[in-house]
Amino acid sequence: MAEPSGWRYIKRERAQARAYSQAVITEGGRIVWLAGQVGTTGASGNSLAGDFDGQVREVFSCLSQTLEEAGGSLGDMVTMTVFITDARHGDRFTELRKEIFGDNFPASALITVAGLARPEMLVEVQGIAVVG
Repeated sequence: MAEPSGWRYIKRERAQARAYSQAVITEGGRIVWLAGQVGTTGASGNSLAGDFDGQVREVFSCLSQTLEEAGGSLGDMVTMTVFITDARHGDRFTELRKEIFGDNFPASALITVAGLARPEMLVEVQGIAVVG
């Protein structure tokens, strides 16, 4: 994703390897606060229970749709908090985030939790974007 005009990413090699930026500096725009998104059901209504990759892709699809409604895109995300229920999924989440964001990553925290709102949920992402 291209770097938005007026934005600056603080990139450190170690953070980039894990697909996040140390900080993202923005100017102007509107702040969009994104509620936590989960993806237990695919676009065709199929269950994604037990499918970590599928849930991550669905989460980012939901975030993308919400940001489009707000006049933006995933490239406008400046920070995200990611909750996963199994620490073994951390490396895979990093790989998927690299596919989605290219080389301009939002600032991020990746937190392993004992559980989410429903047992079939493996990942939840909330975030903040600056649009415009």
